[in-house]
Amino acid sequence: MDDNNNVNVDPALQDSGDSPSPFGGIGGSLSRIFKGDKVIWSVFIILCVISLVEIFSATSTIVYRQQNQWGPILRHAMFLIGGVGVIILIHNIPYKYFSSLIFILLASIILLILTPFIGTTVNGAERWISIFGITIQPSEIAKISLMGTIAFLLSKQNETNEGTLFKWMIGLMIGVCVIIALDNLSTAVLLFGVCFLLMFIGNVKLWRLLKVAGIGIAILLLFVLLLKVIPADWTQSGALSRVGTWQNRIENFGKHSEQTEESYFTITDENYQVAHAKIAISNGGVFGKFPGNSTERDFLPQAYSDFIFAIIIEELGIVGGIFVLLLYIVILIRAGMIARKTTKLFPKYLVLGSALMLSIQAFINMAVAVHLIPVTGQPLPLISRGGTSTLITCAYFGLILSADRFGMGRKKEEDDPLRDKKDDNDDHPSSNGGAPDKAIDHLEDKVEFEIIKV
Repeated sequence: MDDNNNVNVDPALQDSGDSPSPFGGIGGSLSRIFKGDKVIWSVFIILCVISLVEIFSATSTIVYRQQNQWGPILRHAMFLIGGVGVIILIHNIPYKYFSSLIFILLASIILLILTPFIGTTVNGAERWISIFGITIQPSEIAKISLMGTIAFLLSKQNETNEGTLFKWMIGLMIGVCVIIALDNLSTAVLLFGVCFLLMFIGNVKLWRLLKVAGIGIAILLLFVLLLKVIPADWTQSGALSRVGTWQNRIENFGKHSEQTEESYFTITDENYQVAHAKIAISNGGVFGKFPGNSTERDFLPQAYSDFIFAIIIEELGIVGGIFVLLLYIVILIRAGMIARKTTKLFPKYLVLGSALMLSIQAFINMAVAVHLIPVTGQPLPLISRGGTSTLITCAYFGLILSADRFGMGRKKEEDDPLRDKKDDNDDHPSSNGGAPDKAIDHLEDKVEFEIIKV
C-alpha cells in the first residue's frame, strides 16, 4: 500500500502543468522548472523565436553604425534569457505576494518624477533613467505595478468600501498617467485604458465608470482642440516640447483623405516612417520575401521597434503577420480561460490585466504599422528590441503563470479535502508551517485598512 502511495501523482499538479515527466532526466528537470500553463509557455517560446529572427534582420542600421554584426542580436538574446529567468522567478511565487506591487508603484512614481531632471534623452524623449550604470524605463515599471495595484484593490472591493476604493483607484490612475503623459502620451492612454477595462471587469458600478468615461472624452476633445491652437513657437523647447510631435502626428494622420494622388505617393519628412512601412507591407505579399531579405529595414528608423510588424509582413508575408496577430489573441483567450478557473479574485484580475496589457499594446503596434492609427511609439511586446520592455513583458507572462499555478491549486485543494499537507506546502512555500502566508494575509489586511482609513 505504501509503495502505491509513493508513486501516485497529485491530480492537481497534473492539471496545472506541474507533473513530473515519466521519463525523468532532462525532461523531468524541465517540467520542474517550466511549470504552469503549457499554452502560455508555447506562445512565449514562439514569440521569442520570431523576435530573435526578426531582430537579427531588422537591426541592420545598428550593425552598420557599430560595425558589429553580432552585437545587437547578442544583446537582445541576453535580455530574452534574462526574461526567462524573470518568468521562472515570478511564476514560482504565490500570487498573494504580488499585493506588494503597491510599494513598487510608489517607487516608480518617484522615478517618473525624477526622470525629466536626471533622465536620458533618446529620440527627443526623456523616458529613461540610469541607476548605477543600468538604464531603465520607469513608465514600464509603473505600468505593471499600477495594473497589479488596481487588481489588488478590486479584489478587496465590497459593499462597504467600494466608494473609497474607487476613489483610490481613479486617483492612482490619474496621478500616474498624467506624469507619464508629459513625455509618453500613448503609454499613459494605454495604461489608463487597460486599468479602466479591468475596473469594468471587476464589477465597479457602471454609473461610476460612465461618469469617468464622459469626463475623459471631454478632456480628450479639449486636448485635441488645444493642440490645434497652441502656437508652434511654444513647442520648440521646455515643458511643451512634446506637443509639437503630437501636433504633427495628428495633422499627418488627419489629412490623409485630403491628399492628391501625387502627394500621397511622395515621401516627405512628415510621412517618412509611414510611407516606408507601407512599402514594406506591399513588398511582403502573401508569403513574404523570407527572413533576412527585407529592404525597408535600411530605411525605417525604428524597424526593430515601433515598425517591426511591417518588417515581419515584408519577410513573412500576410500569412506571417496574421500568425503573429493570432498569437496575441491566443494569449487573451487563454488568459480568459485561466481566469474562469481561478477561485480567488486577485489572481483572476492579475491574469486578465496582464493579458489585456500585452494584447492591446500589440494591437496598437500593429495598427500603427498598417496606418490605422497615428504613430504612437509602442513596441510590439516581446518581439521589439528593448531592455526594460522585454523584461517587464516577461514579468506579465510570469504573473499569468503564477496565477494559473496557485489560483488553480487553491481550487483543487478545496475540491480535494484529503489532499496531502506536504503537497500543499510545496505549492505554498513555507519554512514555518505556513507563517509566510499568514504574514502576507496580514500585509493585505493592513494595506486595506490603511487605504480605507485615509
